[in-house]
Amino acid sequence: METAALVAPITALELFHDRFLLSGEGPVLSVYGLQPRPDVGASLSVLQHYRIHGIRPRSRDAVPTRRSTVTIHGQRENENNSTSERSFYDFAVFGGKAVRLVRLGLDPRDVETPHLEVLAPLMELQDWVLDVRWLSSDKRSLLCVAVAHNAALLLDSAAGSALVQCSCLEGCLLYSALLLVDECWANTVLVGGTVFNQLVIWKPGRGDEMINPGHKAPVERRLLGHSGVIFSISYLQEKGYLASASDDRSVRVWGVGALGGPGGRCGDSNPTCLRVLYGHQARVFSVHLSAGYVFSAGEDGACLVWDLGGGGKVIRTLKGHRAGGVRSLAVSGGAGGDDRWVATGGGDGGVRLWKVEDGVERKEGLEEKLTDLKFPDLGLPKVVCIAGGEEGNMCWSQFLVCTDRGTVCRYSDGSWETVWEGPPEFHSYCVMDTTTASTVTLCAVGNISGSIQVFPTSHPLSGIHLAGRPGKIYSVSWKKGTDKLYLLASGAEGLVYRWCVDVKMTENGSLVLSVVPLPAFLLPLCSKRWLTAAICLQRHSDQVLWVCGDRRGSLLLFQEDGNFELSRTDHGKVSEGLQTGGETRMTLQPVSCLFGVHGKHGVTSVCEYQGLFYSTGKDGCVRIFRVSPAKPETSNGELHLKVLRVQRACRGMEWLERVLILEPEVPEDVGVERENVIGGELRENRFVIVGFHAVHFVVWDPVRQERLMAVPCGGGHRSWSLWPSHPVLWSGRGALVFIKQGAILTSQPPGEMLGCAGEAGRAGGWSLREGIHGRGIWCVCRLGRIEEIGTDCQTQTGDSKTFWEIVVTGGEDTNLAVLAINPVSGLIKVLSVITDHISGVRALTAITRAQGKALCALLLSAGGRAQIQCNRLLVVWDRQRLTPSCQVIQVASHRLDIQWEKKRNRHKTVKMDPESRYVSIEVVEEKAGRLLVALSCSDGALRLFSVSEAESLIDLLWETFYHQRCVLCVATCSLQDVKGNRCKLLFSAATDGTIAVWHLTESLPILSSGATTPPIPCLVIPAHQSGVNSLAVWVEKLGQHEDGCLVTVASGGDDGQLTVSTVRVQYPEDGKVGGDGGFPPTCYNHTLMEAHDQSPNQVHVHLHSQSSIPLAHAASLTALKLLSPGLLVSTSSDQRVCLWRVSGTSISHSGALCSHVADAAGLAVWEEEEEDEKMGFETEQVNTIWKEKVDPVCQTSHVKEEETSDDPRNPAPDGDGNTGSRECSKKITSVGWVLVCGQGLQLLRLENSRMDEEMWQSREKEIERVKVTFQK
Repeated sequence: METAALVAPITALELFHDRFLLSGEGPVLSVYGLQPRPDVGASLSVLQHYRIHGIRPRSRDAVPTRRSTVTIHGQRENENNSTSERSFYDFAVFGGKAVRLVRLGLDPRDVETPHLEVLAPLMELQDWVLDVRWLSSDKRSLLCVAVAHNAALLLDSAAGSALVQCSCLEGCLLYSALLLVDECWANTVLVGGTVFNQLVIWKPGRGDEMINPGHKAPVERRLLGHSGVIFSISYLQEKGYLASASDDRSVRVWGVGALGGPGGRCGDSNPTCLRVLYGHQARVFSVHLSAGYVFSAGEDGACLVWDLGGGGKVIRTLKGHRAGGVRSLAVSGGAGGDDRWVATGGGDGGVRLWKVEDGVERKEGLEEKLTDLKFPDLGLPKVVCIAGGEEGNMCWSQFLVCTDRGTVCRYSDGSWETVWEGPPEFHSYCVMDTTTASTVTLCAVGNISGSIQVFPTSHPLSGIHLAGRPGKIYSVSWKKGTDKLYLLASGAEGLVYRWCVDVKMTENGSLVLSVVPLPAFLLPLCSKRWLTAAICLQRHSDQVLWVCGDRRGSLLLFQEDGNFELSRTDHGKVSEGLQTGGETRMTLQPVSCLFGVHGKHGVTSVCEYQGLFYSTGKDGCVRIFRVSPAKPETSNGELHLKVLRVQRACRGMEWLERVLILEPEVPEDVGVERENVIGGELRENRFVIVGFHAVHFVVWDPVRQERLMAVPCGGGHRSWSLWPSHPVLWSGRGALVFIKQGAILTSQPPGEMLGCAGEAGRAGGWSLREGIHGRGIWCVCRLGRIEEIGTDCQTQTGDSKTFWEIVVTGGEDTNLAVLAINPVSGLIKVLSVITDHISGVRALTAITRAQGKALCALLLSAGGRAQIQCNRLLVVWDRQRLTPSCQVIQVASHRLDIQWEKKRNRHKTVKMDPESRYVSIEVVEEKAGRLLVALSCSDGALRLFSVSEAESLIDLLWETFYHQRCVLCVATCSLQDVKGNRCKLLFSAATDGTIAVWHLTESLPILSSGATTPPIPCLVIPAHQSGVNSLAVWVEKLGQHEDGCLVTVASGGDDGQLTVSTVRVQYPEDGKVGGDGGFPPTCYNHTLMEAHDQSPNQVHVHLHSQSSIPLAHAASLTALKLLSPGLLVSTSSDQRVCLWRVSGTSISHSGALCSHVADAAGLAVWEEEEEDEKMGFETEQVNTIWKEKVDPVCQTSHVKEEETSDDPRNPAPDGDGNTGSRECSKKITSVGWVLVCGQGLQLLRLENSRMDEEMWQSREKEIERVKVTFQK
C-alpha cells in the first residue's frame, strides 16, 4: 500500500537562504523554490509514520563535490558527475520520536529544480523530540536533541547512537524547547516551556560532569508569567530577547541577556518581561523574533506582525488560511534592509508565502493606507462615483460627488471643481449615477419630487430635464444594451421609468442628448417597492429581456419587443401617463417573479455572463439562475427564472454588493475554443464576491475561501465605487473610493497604478499550495473519474491515459468540497465549494451516471440541524484551462424544523429538537424517477425520504423510533434467489451495540405521496458492547430454495471490535413474486437496481453465525468498507488502516498501514483494473507534486524514473484481475484505492489486494531504521 495523495496540516516550515522553503506535511518533506518566483520543487517521505515538526539546516555553506554517495530505500548508490559539480545542503528533520538526515541537492545544469535525498536510516528515540541542532564546529554530524521529559542528548547520526544524555533536575514535561548551541556540547543551553506554564533555562553539559550518567543539571533561570502552557520559543541574539507563545493567547517578550555562546551563558540573573502582547483570539502556536518585530501565528488563522519598538502594536495582519489555524511559521532574516519572506502553514494543508516590506511594516495601522481627497466645503457628500477613463486603464483619477445641496463636483488631477449646481428642489435629497458613452461621461441626478436631470459632465449646460410622476425617486441607474444606452429611474407606486438616451456631437463641437421614453416597469405590490438592480439582455433580434431586483428581495423578469418604437403620439401618451397616472397598458408587468428570494433586505446587484445570471443580496447569498421556458402544460410561450444553486459567502459576511467573474487563466499556446455547456447545462464561471464584512470592504474568493482585497471603510451604510469599473470581470486589481464621516477616502492615491491583490505583501500572499478543509473532514464520497484529454503529455505517451478521481468531502466547517485528485502526481484541485449547509456535514452518498464526456452525479448530503441537501454535479475536463471543471445545480433541500413549522395543528405535536442531526444516509431504491433514501438520526429515529429531482422536492414518508437512542449508521441490501424471489433489507445500528434488520419490500410506497406505516424489525443482532459506527453489507451466498440467501454484515464499533454476522434469508414455499428470474445479488450501496415487483409474503430472517475480533483496533473503529468480495478495509482514530479477509465465519488480518490522517472518520474505497508493466509496492514512496499545472515540473528524487510513471490505463471489463493480457510485457492487475479522511485526506493505492500478511511483514523489515537507546 502506497500513498498517492496527501493533505494534512503543515506542521513545519523552514526558509533557507531566501532561496528555498521547506515544509513538513505528515512525514512528507517538500521543497519550494523562491527564485525567480515561488514554485514547487520536490517531495520525499522521510519520517515513515511520524509527523514532521521541525527542519534544521546545517549551518555551513554548500559543499561542492564531484561524487556523492546517498542512501535510498536502504541501498547505497553512487552518483557520478563527471562534467559538473553539484552543491548540496544537509538538514535534520524531526518529529514524534524520530530524527532523520536529508540532503537538498542542486544540479548546476538545472538550478531551479532541487532534489531531496535520504542520508541515513531513520533514528527512533524513546522520547518525543522537541528540538534538534547541529554542533557548528563538528565534522562528525553530531546533533543536540531536546526531548519532552526535560532532557537533552548528544546524538551521533552516523552511528545512530546517543553519546551523552543529561536530564534536568526539574523532571517535568515540556511542551516546547529551544536549544542554543555553540562549538561544543559543554556550551549548550536549553530553554524549555514546561507544563506548569514556566520557562526554565539550564545547561545540559557542565564540564566533566557530563560523563556521569546519573548527572542532573539544575535550573539556572526561571521565567514566570504565563497562565497557559508554552507552545513556541524564539531567541534574538542581537538584542538578548526571548519570546514565548502560550495557550493563554498571549506572546511575551523577555529581556534575558546573552544565552549560549562561548562558556554557555545563561543570561541575566534577573530576567524581566518587556512586553505582553495580546491580539490573537485563540491559542498562539508559533512565535518568531526579528530585528524590531515579532511575528506570531495562532489557532485563529492569523499571523500578526508586532512593532516591538513602537509600543507593541499590531502593524499588520496576514490572513489567508481557512479554519483550523496556522500550525507553522517561518520568517527570513531580511538582512541589509531587504524585504522579508514570511511563510505560514495551515491546518487546512495550505502553504502561503508573503513578502513583508519594512516601509509597510512601520505604519501603525491599516487606516494610514487610506487617502483623504480633502473635499471642499460645498455641502455634505452623499453619493460618490468614478467617472472618466477606460476600463482597461490601471490609472484612476476622476470622481464625481453629489452633495446634500444638489451640487455635483468633480475631482481631477488633484483638485475639486463644481460641475453642476442643482435648483432648490434638488437640495436635501438626491440620488446619482454615472456612465461613459464613447468618450462622454453622462450623469443623472434624481430628487424627491420625481425629477431627473441628465447632463454630460463636459457640457453640463447641454443637459435635459426628465419628469415622472410626483413622488420620490428612489434610485437612478444607467444600463447598457447591445447597441443602446438606457436610463432607469425607480419612482413612487412601484413604477420604474425608462428612457433610451443617445449622445450626438454637432458640427460646432457641442453635445446634443436625445431621449426616447419607453414603457415603464410595474413592480409587484410589497412594502418596499423600488428597484435596486437591473440587467438588460438582448435574447433575439426582436426580443429584449430585463432581469431586475427590488428592495423586497425579489427577482423579476420583464420581456419586451426589441423593435418597440413609439410614435410622437405614443410619446405624449407615455409622458402623460407617467405624470398623471394614465393608462396602465403603457406599463410592463413581470412575466416571472421569484418573490423575496434574497430576504427582506433586498437585492443589491444582478449581472449576466455567458448565459447565466448572478444576483447578490444582503442575506449573505449569491444566487446563480437562468431564464428557462415554462413547463409545457402551463406554457404560453412565456419564460421563467430558475435558480440553479445558492453560494454563501464567509461567516459574518451578510452584506453582499456584487459578483465579479474571474478572468480565465488559460495556458499559452492552447487554441481550444471554450465550451460553455456541460452535459446540457450552461457552465458556471469562477467568481469573487464583493461586499462588507464587519467594518471592511472585502473581495472574497468563495472557492479558495480567502480575501483578495480588504479596505477598512467602516461598514456598509455608505456610498462607494470600485475601480476598475467593469460591471462583470475582476482582473485581480482594484481600488475603492467611499464616503466616511463627510470625507472622501480612497484605498490608494488617485493617479497611481493599481496594485495587484494577488501579489505577495497584499491581502492573500502567494498560495504555494491550496488548502481544503480547515477543520475535520467527517465524510467522503467518490463520484467516479474523468479522463484527461488535450495535453502534450498524452500526445507524447501515445495510448497512455491519465485519469482524475472526483470525490466530495464534507465536515465540521459546514462546507462540501468537490475535489479532483490526480493519483499519478498527487495533485489535488478544489473544483467547487458548496455552502448550503448551516451545520456540520455528517453523511454523503451519490448516484452517478455518465452523460457524454461529463460525469453526472446526484449528490445527497445530510448533517446537523436535521438538514438534507440534494445537488446535481456535472464534472468535465476543461480543454482550455487543462483542468477539471465542475458545475453545481441545487435540486432540493429539507429541514425537519421547517417542515414542522408548515404543519397544521402543530401546537398539538412536539417540536423537533433543533440539535438533532443526521448521522448516516443510504439510498434504498430508485423508482419512477424518485429516490428512496434512509437516514439515521441522533434523536433515535430512522427516517425514509423520497427525493424527486424533476419536482425539486424531498418528502418525509415515514419515521420510526424503535431504537429509542441515537441511530449511528444504516446500510441496505437487495437480493434475489434462483426462483426470482426478491427481498430488500435495511440494516440500522445504534449506540446500544445492536443491529436491527428491516424488511422493506412490503413497506416501500409506490408514490412519494402515499403514506405508509413504518415497518417492524424482523431481526435484532447484538454485535457490540457500545455504539456501532459503521456497517458493511454484502451477499455472500446464493443458496438453493430450501437454504435461501446468506447476507454478511460486518460492523465496527466504539469498543474497537470487528464483528461479522451472517444472516440467512428464507422465503415461504408459496411465495409468488414477479420480475425476471436469476437476477444476481447486489449489495445496494451506490449503484441502484430498477424497480421490481414485491413479494406479498413476509420472508424469514434469522442469525446464521457470528464471529468477531475483540481488539481489531486500539481505539474506536470509525469506518468500515467493502473493497472487494471478502476483503474489508477499516480505519480508526488509532491512525491505522487495516485489511481483513472474511470467509464464512473466519476473519483474518491481511495487513495494516499507519495513516498520516489524525482522527480518521470516513472511508471511500473502490477497485479498478489497470494495465501495468510493473508489479509490487513502494511502502515509503510518496509522490506529492503540488503544482497548479497538469504536467509535473519535477520528480521525487528518491524514486526511480520508471517507478514514478504509473499512469492509470483504461479499465478492463469486469473479470478476474489476475488474468494476463496478450502482450507479454503487460499485465492486467487489480488496483484498489482507499481514501481516508479526518484531520486531512490521504489516498492509498493497493496494487495487489491478494497480498497476505507475510508479505506485509517482509515489507516492514525492508524499512531501514535504527533504535537509539539512552538511559532514563
